[in-house]
Amino acid sequence: MSNAAVTPPPHIIARKRDGLTLADAEIEAFVRGATDGSWADYQLSAMLMAIYIRGLDPAETVALTRAMMHSGIVADLSAIPARKVDKHSTGGVGDKISLHLAPMIAACGVAVPMISGRGLGHTGGTLDKLEAIPGFRVGVSLAEYQALVARTGCALIGQTPELAPADKKLYSLRDVTATVACRPLICASIMSKKLAEGIDALVLDVKCGGGAFMKTEAEARELAGMMVSIGNAMGKPTRALLTRMDEPLGHAVGNAVEVAESIACLRGAGPADLMEVTLALGVEMLLLAGAARDEAEARARLAAVIADGSALERFRMIVTAQGGDARVVDAPGEVMRPARLLHEVRAAQAGYVQSVAALDVALAALHLGAGRTRAENPVDHAVGFTRLVKTGTRVAVGDVLAVIHANDEANAAQAEAMLQKAIVIGESSPERLALILGRL
Repeated sequence: MSNAAVTPPPHIIARKRDGLTLADAEIEAFVRGATDGSWADYQLSAMLMAIYIRGLDPAETVALTRAMMHSGIVADLSAIPARKVDKHSTGGVGDKISLHLAPMIAACGVAVPMISGRGLGHTGGTLDKLEAIPGFRVGVSLAEYQALVARTGCALIGQTPELAPADKKLYSLRDVTATVACRPLICASIMSKKLAEGIDALVLDVKCGGGAFMKTEAEARELAGMMVSIGNAMGKPTRALLTRMDEPLGHAVGNAVEVAESIACLRGAGPADLMEVTLALGVEMLLLAGAARDEAEARARLAAVIADGSALERFRMIVTAQGGDARVVDAPGEVMRPARLLHEVRAAQAGYVQSVAALDVALAALHLGAGRTRAENPVDHAVGFTRLVKTGTRVAVGDVLAVIHANDEANAAQAEAMLQKAIVIGESSPERLALILGRL
């Protein structure tokens, strides 16, 4: 460690440039340089590119994750007696699962300390959805985060400055140096933040398909395997599900509209595909927490907290604790600011829906203002789509394929044209593809 402290950055960069394996101390020096500013941005960028090109072996990736995790404070939730289990998704379209799964798990007696991110590009962000609820605060201090978990059994917040600060710096550089799509860097970024939360175990939802960052099952499986190995190597039991993301989850895409759909899930009225993935992830969380003996018991517990209303009431408690307007639980369409325009997209031909391209739907929502292409861009929480049709649905001419929620007529017209291309209708009923592709 002492040698790495005085080792010049160019020497460490050159070693990775030449394909050599870095010692833990060298990786720690790199991360420390990102945290305290002792490495210049151009040196950090050069190192990121060297890693992108040469890669990191499993031991190096674990070392990078550990160093990033310890670049700030690791939250101490040991005073909370319940097991602490989080869930992380690699990002998809219509993926609002965290909003309703977290209170479901908390209602089962398992603490859920969940630090989430914002949407960027075509994927939606949990924080943006939560901020559609008037008053809901996602930016809290580390001390308040710990208090929220103790009081409500759950915290749904953004990353605090104290947790894994090296990741924020390195990610900002990866974004502008074409080094985002590097699996060791992706794994270290995700896992360092999650492991700094103070969790006991982690469940990963690794998505693949047209609406995911990982397009193929093989790519998703490799990424999932790396993250599971990191979590287990660092003493945190970790499991991953591979899930399909070729069409949006549920019938809603946007921010306020997805919050409303999550509330419907808590009332027992969630779309079948959305609940299938939700329950599969929930089962893994309860099993890792030791809150159920087997899958059947875990599913029964999840069904029970929806049926008796305790999951919905836990969501109300969380919203209240984080400053949100709890009336959203009973009247989401009134409490969250609605869009100015509602426009129905109708089928121009009869037949069966062959596919609903998740990426194209996401880009249409992005055009409305539901997402952002740059981190500093504002988000229009009111816009998006509801009543989005599902693959396999039989439609007649004039049937509604989706309802556009917009604040601008020109944007609504463009979004309709994009949706008409995204939704393919044919004569035959398509094969139903499995949503859960595997488990690691």
